Amino acid sequence: MTGYEDWSVAGWRTHLPGVADVRAVAASLGEETIPALAAAAAERVPGRVAVTVDGEPVTHAELDDEAGRVAAWLAQRVRPGDRVLLAAGAGLGFVRCYLGALRAGAVVPTIYQALLEAPAALAGGLAGLRLAVCGSAPLSPALAGRVPAVLGRLPLVRYGTTESGLNVSNPLGGARGDTIGVPLPGVLARIRAADALADPGEDGEIQLRGPHVFSGYWNDPAATSAAFTPDGWFRTGDIGAVDPATGHLAIRGRTKEMIITGSLNVYPREVEIALEGHPSVAEAAVAGVADERWGERVTAWVVLRDGHGLDEAALIAHARTRLAGYKCPKRIFQLAELPRNQLGKVVRSGLRERG
Repeated sequence: MTGYEDWSVAGWRTHLPGVADVRAVAASLGEETIPALAAAAAERVPGRVAVTVDGEPVTHAELDDEAGRVAAWLAQRVRPGDRVLLAAGAGLGFVRCYLGALRAGAVVPTIYQALLEAPAALAGGLAGLRLAVCGSAPLSPALAGRVPAVLGRLPLVRYGTTESGLNVSNPLGGARGDTIGVPLPGVLARIRAADALADPGEDGEIQLRGPHVFSGYWNDPAATSAAFTPDGWFRTGDIGAVDPATGHLAIRGRTKEMIITGSLNVYPREVEIALEGHPSVAEAAVAGVADERWGERVTAWVVLRDGHGLDEAALIAHARTRLAGYKCPKRIFQLAELPRNQLGKVVRSGLRERG
């Protein structure tokens, strides 16, 4: 096996403590969606209890039937790809609605920043939460430092893509806010820089293999071909690096978002993290703006905390204490909120329109 295959299997063992043959578990994973797996379990073992919440059990057959009813109800009201927000306490109703929403083709927006700003949350109303997860958008170190005071714990940071679903996660018993964790069982991941595998700690593109990875884009063979390497690995377009000391994977940014300024590469996320470390900044987003001299100039947009005003010079000076000079923003603008899509990801094209 290659070094990255060994690293992936080591990640499986982290997620499956006590399992002797993690490869056998990975090999048993099917190429199915979550609703399809639930339906298959209902057919195979209909009378077996699927889940018990607060002492209330539901069998696989019951859960499949109830999720089907929810899906049928939603199908009359939403289209595949529409966003559905589930707001409910922990209970079987949430499980039924979640599976039903997936079956109907609907999809969960991000809320952690909003929770921190809600009076009820600040009063500790969520401190009894047993599990919180984070994906779709990165959890900044500054936000990760504040969330435990509200939730009583760090969210379990995970990583996935539309084309492959969930791939990498922090282990349940060892959540960290500064990485996305290690590969989940069945997922093979590697980091490739240029035309070779990246050395540990070196930045490169995250690439994936496994039964969960999609087979291609519908009616778009050209895009499908571009999405896979010649040896069959899916190219995520995300830049990451594996910490050689811990084996955890960290996200650096997107290849398409990389700023080239004066022939030097700048990953926006690195600059955003530096700015979010300033006490006046709630959120930051960075993009490249066309510049005749540099090709692109690093530019930032920030959402400020209540009671703070924009001090552009101070923020740039703060960035210079944490970043090389060429990575620091040349201009910083203030926004009431960052432009985001329905998944909570920053729309950088929308930033450039405001620069």
